[in-house]
Amino acid sequence: MLNDSKVDMSTYDVDLFVIGAGSGGVRAARMASATGAKVAVAEKKHLGGTCVNVGCVPKKLMSYGSHFHEDFKDAAGFGWTVGASSFDWSTLIANKNKEIERLNGIYRKLLENAGVQLLEGHARILDAHSVEVGGRSYSCNNLLIAVGGYPWVPTFPGSEYVITSDDFFYMEDLPKRVLVVGGGYIAVELAGILNGFGSDVTLSYRRDLFLRGFDRDLRTSLRDAMIQKGVDLQFESSVERIDRSGKAFMVTFSHGETLEVDQVLYATGRKPLIDQLGLENTEVKLNANGSICVDAYSRTSVENIYAVGDITDRINLTPVALHEAMCLVQTLYFNNPTKPVHNDVASAVFSHPPVGTVGLSEEEAREAGYDIHVYRSAFRPLKHTLSGNEEKTLMKLVVDKATDRVLGVHMIGAEAGEILQGFAVAIKCGATKAQFDATIGIHPTSAEEFVTMREPISD
Repeated sequence: MLNDSKVDMSTYDVDLFVIGAGSGGVRAARMASATGAKVAVAEKKHLGGTCVNVGCVPKKLMSYGSHFHEDFKDAAGFGWTVGASSFDWSTLIANKNKEIERLNGIYRKLLENAGVQLLEGHARILDAHSVEVGGRSYSCNNLLIAVGGYPWVPTFPGSEYVITSDDFFYMEDLPKRVLVVGGGYIAVELAGILNGFGSDVTLSYRRDLFLRGFDRDLRTSLRDAMIQKGVDLQFESSVERIDRSGKAFMVTFSHGETLEVDQVLYATGRKPLIDQLGLENTEVKLNANGSICVDAYSRTSVENIYAVGDITDRINLTPVALHEAMCLVQTLYFNNPTKPVHNDVASAVFSHPPVGTVGLSEEEAREAGYDIHVYRSAFRPLKHTLSGNEEKTLMKLVVDKATDRVLGVHMIGAEAGEILQGFAVAIKCGATKAQFDATIGIHPTSAEEFVTMREPISD
């Protein structure tokens, strides 16, 4: 698994060539270079990848912004008189763009300071040991593919009119009426953001409930909350066609109903960015969905070619890509073969309200054969006893009866992501329900509910 120490490095331009300067690629390049290895990284777009440019960072900034209208309302119950307010989309986008440019610069400096050669242009693999960028060929001992994915839109009549999550972050105007299509976390997040900014939002999803794979109690709670906030949820609904209607669009659904909107945003999944990568010049094997097949150490079917991040479609989260990159550097440069660990990975959905989760859902635990206790608490947070806001918080623990180990921790409510990070450490340490019970809560907080739930709910 490790590099052959007898390799004559004078025969290669670099030891490690990285394609893609997103989270995983930059981390691998920097850490490998720190060991003394000669490293080059190629990027055809902006530094930082999806997360920095059209993902986590701008999404969270816009989520913050879209909550203010509720904050203004909530303030009245605490004695504040808030004057007339207005929102300017162009100001938000300009400030967001400025922050993204700042982060792009930070990524550039990180690579430069680490001594990594940055090649700005499209990289195409010529063979297992050579890559072409800008008409020049570079030879390498090891090759790392970390190019991520792109938003996918199915082809149907009028599909050319839709925008994707990438486009969302650069819209010139805030649409008054918008249809969001999809049922994953991106769809529910963007629907919540647009609703918060004042758009009339309809969300269409072809199944009976969104966020497939998450705990069902979280899914149903989010459904109810989004309806309460004014989002029109259309489940078991598919778009058949889209037609131009002046400056608007007329959407026809498979059940025959129509909807006129100003914008249609598709968030129906992402696909690995393998086009024009040159994989056909290698023996790298792909999975059925087009992702790169890797072993437990992120090695492809070619001995010296590796892949990390979304291109491998294991767990498509920025911290996971960073983790996979760090494990790869340990394997290649520290004589310490290290497998990425993909179980008990905490995650958050920055929906309105947000979702946080780590470990097994109730459904997953039962399917895995565990005999479980389920603890669940739904309540109105203290803040809303004065604000008048009807938003509820739900917390849930899934516990193995045989060992008392907590298998899953789930929450929907304010600051769910912040709260779940700490509990993710406990889950990694194998904490038991008895240890949760022995922990003294911080009062008054919502988080204390996780250590004060005493009675399991009835099956």
